[in-house]
This record gives sequence, C-alpha cells and structure tokens, in this order.
Amino acid sequence: MNSDKSQITSLLRAWNGGDDDAFARLTVLLTDELRRMARHYARRERPEGALQSAELMNEAYLRLLDTRDTTWHDRSHFFAVSAQIMRRILVDAARMRMSHKRGGEARHVGYSTAAKMGVLAKPDSDLNKEFVALDDALRRLKDLDARKAKVIELRFFAGLSVEETADTLQVSPQTVMRDWRLARSWLARELRR
Repeated sequence: MNSDKSQITSLLRAWNGGDDDAFARLTVLLTDELRRMARHYARRERPEGALQSAELMNEAYLRLLDTRDTTWHDRSHFFAVSAQIMRRILVDAARMRMSHKRGGEARHVGYSTAAKMGVLAKPDSDLNKEFVALDDALRRLKDLDARKAKVIELRFFAGLSVEETADTLQVSPQTVMRDWRLARSWLARELRR
C-alpha cells in the first residue's frame, strides 16, 4: 500500500513536471478509486437526467487533464481535488436542470398527462434545489471554517473513511469526527432556513 502511495505521488509529480505519459499511468492505477468516488457521488444525486457514474467519471477525467498546473503533493491531495471536481460537475448539472425546469426547455403537457405524471408531487426539482442549497451552505461553511467544509466534502461526497479523511487533511481521526459532527449540525441548521 505504501509503495502504491509513493508510486502515485511520483507519477503526480512527474505529470506536474511535464511528463504526459505519467497521467495515463496514473489513471490505470487510480481508475477503480475514481470509479468508486463517481458512484458514491452519483448515488447522492438521483434526479431524472442526473449524470450516471460513468459520465461523471469521464467528465472528471477531462477536467483533471486541465489541472496539470496544480502542484500535486500526494495521492490524498489528488483525491481531494478529484472530489471537488466531481462535486462541481454535479452542482453545475443540478443548476442546469433547475434552469431548464424554469422554462429553459419547456414543453406543453396536457391536464390528463400532468395528472398521470403526478405533477403535484415535488419530484426531481426538489432534489436539485436541495443539492444546490447544500452546495451554497458548504460555500458559507468554507468561509467560516475551511477544514470543516473539507471534511464534509471528503466524507459525504467522496465517501472517504474517517482515516482516509484524516490522512488527506493531515489531522487525527478524532479531529475529523469532531469536525464532522459540528459541520453536520451547522449544515442542518443552515438548510432548515
């Protein structure tokens, strides 16, 4: 495991130094983990028209190619950036769906069709709103306490364990758990507003 970590760190630094082949070798090593993260993220966002995990992973891969100028520290840093990229992709997709639902791609639906569809129920648009509201709240939390926001991002969105989160943030697991509890309470209060 430590040899994998050091190999990944070496490849990240090589890629950062201009070795284009290093990114290709990295993706071979990290595909399973990125796929797990994408599945975890995609599960959190369920509305119709939401990105599938494969689409999310492909889009994240393309955006990661644009991060070449990032000074990579290690494997944990790479996954933290990947998690942030995936979250941004999903939030952008939710915002896009919300704008379409406000008339961007309006279609005429008759009364009987609307009744069959159960339009009075609040399906996907509420999930999109909740996803965007959570993102907005996370941004506010980041302004107040960046580490707590990062803990939420890594644990909730990327699905990292307490130990993986602690390793990524270079803090103790106890600190991660304390930040996790406090941040979740703060977010719950913010989302009730």
